[in-house]
Amino acid sequence: MVIGAGAAGLYAGSLLKSRGIDFTILEASGRYGGRLGKNSGFANYPIDTGAQWLHGKRNVAGELIKQAGVVITEDNSEPVYWFNEAVVEELPRNLSIFEGGGLPDLSYWDYAVSRGFGSEYRYLVEALAGDYGAAASELSVYYSNLEEVNWSSGNSDYKFEQTYFDFFESQFALQVQGQLKLNTVVTSIDYSTDQIILTDATGGVYYADKVILTVPITVLKDADIEFVPPLPAEKTAAFSKIGMGPGMKVFLRFSEPFYDQYLLGGAVCAAYLDDSIGKSIPDNVLLAFIMGEQAAFLDTLESDEAIVEALLHELDTIYAGKANATFINARVENWTRNPFIRGAYSFSTVGMGNSRSMAAEAVANKLFFAGEAMNLNGHHQTVQGAMETAEREIINLIQNA
Repeated sequence: MVIGAGAAGLYAGSLLKSRGIDFTILEASGRYGGRLGKNSGFANYPIDTGAQWLHGKRNVAGELIKQAGVVITEDNSEPVYWFNEAVVEELPRNLSIFEGGGLPDLSYWDYAVSRGFGSEYRYLVEALAGDYGAAASELSVYYSNLEEVNWSSGNSDYKFEQTYFDFFESQFALQVQGQLKLNTVVTSIDYSTDQIILTDATGGVYYADKVILTVPITVLKDADIEFVPPLPAEKTAAFSKIGMGPGMKVFLRFSEPFYDQYLLGGAVCAAYLDDSIGKSIPDNVLLAFIMGEQAAFLDTLESDEAIVEALLHELDTIYAGKANATFINARVENWTRNPFIRGAYSFSTVGMGNSRSMAAEAVANKLFFAGEAMNLNGHHQTVQGAMETAEREIINLIQNA
């Protein structure tokens, strides 16, 4: 059994099928894709409502994208900054203090303060942490750099002419749809005997020899699934130390492109990006990429309309009233509210130690853990990282059969 039909689960199913291994994928929601998603009706081109960048080509996703002839374009956007009530191309002080070795295990914001950065840099530091899916008060300077030492995919980011979701659907989801069962919320896994017994929220029962869990780390942290016997205490403690914070994407469509391609430093949204880069039929769509404390705040607002209003007000302040004057429509994708995901992607917390490796260890040669949070080579937070863990755990499963 594979639990979860996101990037790791779909790729795991494809690999199992290619090896002639009998499997079923159980997905809690009514669709496949996990944190990959697509909307075709919002703009002149389909938008990725979830993961949308290929982070480097030197990885399993990059190789398969090349083989499939999928069109991608390098995103060379250079940031400008909203700083002291003005858009500037350079900052008075360089924020590269967060890169390199020998850094302390402090949060991004605590470390910035220790280096003499004042409150005027707060939302720029939030933007840097937000790229990791975290609040600046929670992301560890030390562990985020320690894990990135192993990054091997390359430093360029790429956008899809269509969507990342389209690639996964055509290459993996359609291959395994006969073995995929949607709307199936696994609530318990009994691995106390030779055959594993899984029970879903409706009382349905399934039997398996092995289980690959690819659910988001939030599901494991919140103990949505009961394990019999309980998982080792050190494993559940490891889950608790891996961060995964609030996250949302808001697509704002305008009648004209008054905005910069890449703006950092907003108080409501720390990162605004031109979403149409790489699209063959462009449109005037600005992406508000919102993570951490800013996503948590916007999530408290009463409606999607209130979220959009807050963003338009900030953009009007930055761009002299041009946002509301040219606004057409918006699409809010609040991953925090998705009941089976509840956030953006994993990040490295202060004091996390070896939690990822402990979390990723198999249990009793029956339960195997995959997904981006379980990636140990620096590619966590990425689609390719999720795929790599699926392949790793299938190899472990076969070698220990």
